[in-house]
Amino acid sequence: MENIEVFKHNSIRVKTDIGMVYIDPFEMETAPHDAAFILVTHDHYDHFSPDSIEKVSRADTVLVVPEKMEKKATEASGFVGKTVTVKPSTSVELDGLEFETVPSYNLLKPFHPKSAEWVGYILKTGGKRIYIAGDTDATKEAKSVKCDVALVPVGGTYTMDAKKAAELVNTIRPELAIPVHYGSIVGEAKDGETFAGLVKPPVKVKLMIKF
Repeated sequence: MENIEVFKHNSIRVKTDIGMVYIDPFEMETAPHDAAFILVTHDHYDHFSPDSIEKVSRADTVLVVPEKMEKKATEASGFVGKTVTVKPSTSVELDGLEFETVPSYNLLKPFHPKSAEWVGYILKTGGKRIYIAGDTDATKEAKSVKCDVALVPVGGTYTMDAKKAAELVNTIRPELAIPVHYGSIVGEAKDGETFAGLVKPPVKVKLMIKF
């Protein structure tokens, strides 16, 4: 998928027919100011970064955040055109962008409680469904996702590790799986290769984070 870029961690840019869509921009090294939409999965500093939101946003950018972080999102409201809130397990059509939200939470860890109602996103673009899982474990909702491309966390500690992420991908069987959320704040650079070695054909794996 040439329209997908992963900068680091869970910082992702997807080129769509209606413009650039960023997910969790973080520690951006440039300031392209080209975002039509910015989708935030939850309010932790490595996913909601007002500094990076300022670097990618423009006057008409739409910022999308989980409903329960609406107040915190005001920290970035001066950089965007408007802010829209979403809840888990919903389908949204917003200014030409179609996406679904998927609950994103931990099963046995305290870092991302289900009650926070944080989300992953399934973007619908170019006839494909692109799943950006956010900080999650292999939950029943994640295992029910239907997608063509899956970007899943593999670093462990706060999310799935490479083994659990591969098990999830082998269950939902996208065309392409891209590991994220490893090699910087959490996990090691080799986690991507570990993940790739555990994913079963016909699913293809692409390592996109550069170290």
